[in-house]
Amino acid sequence: MAKIKIKQTKSAINRTARQKATIKALGLKKLNQVVEHEATPQILGMVNKVQHLVEVVD
Repeated sequence: MAKIKIKQTKSAINRTARQKATIKALGLKKLNQVVEHEATPQILGMVNKVQHLVEVVD
C-alpha cells in the first residue's frame, strides 16, 4: 500500500474535541511536524476531516 506524509500546518487550539482527537490519532503533536502513514481508507478519512489543519506532503 502507498505511504503518505501528513504535515500539521495549523494549530488545534479552539477546535472541537473530535478534531483534536483526530489530530492526536494521526500522531501529530506540534506544528510543522510530519508523520508517515499507510494510505488506508481510515487514514484518508481522518485527513479529510481535518483537512483545514493539515496538508499532504509529497
